[in-house]
Amino acid sequence: MYATYIFPRLMDWVLRGERFQTERRLLLTPVHGLVLEIGFGTGLNLPHYPPTVTALHTVDPAPLLPDRVAVRVAQASFPVHIQHVSAERLPYDDASFDYAVSTFTLCTIPDPAKALRDIRRVLKPDGHFLFLEHGRSDDPLIARWQDRLNPLQHVLACGCNLNRRIDRLVLDAGLQLEQLDRYCLPGVPRIGGEMYRGTACVSGQSSLHSGLDT
Repeated sequence: MYATYIFPRLMDWVLRGERFQTERRLLLTPVHGLVLEIGFGTGLNLPHYPPTVTALHTVDPAPLLPDRVAVRVAQASFPVHIQHVSAERLPYDDASFDYAVSTFTLCTIPDPAKALRDIRRVLKPDGHFLFLEHGRSDDPLIARWQDRLNPLQHVLACGCNLNRRIDRLVLDAGLQLEQLDRYCLPGVPRIGGEMYRGTACVSGQSSLHSGLDT
């Protein structure tokens, strides 16, 4: 009951706050064409996709708050196709998508490395992966606290992890970082507010731009 009814409502309330909406808009502005979103959740990204999106395919293992999702999908200006499957095994052909998107999802996927390798598979050769995630701090003291509190977080937040190195996961999947911004989300304790926002490409020469905001 907690995982199905209580926690999704809590997360929907928290993650639709104004600061989180701003973060989503910043991430999704360049998206166009055929798009894949992993960890669709309750559809909070939908209002922030630009009109250049032709169709959105989404995956999420569980149907969360279906009534709210139906309303948000109906308001989208492009077709939305939802499949309740795992991101570790995507049901799409190779080289299908112009963009793939992950927001507050890589922290929870049981095998993020496998999911990212499959994202790379389904992206076109000139495709891009955009991500907005919280993860492991570069501050050793904060990172130690993340490690200590992670078992509790994993239970209370239905599988969420505080201490994953998001940039390392992306690189290990064979994707090339084009841009990575590291910063702390205002108003959020650092153990859960250490942010990774970035863009990765499938192939070609990577010119990494890294930014650090405080």
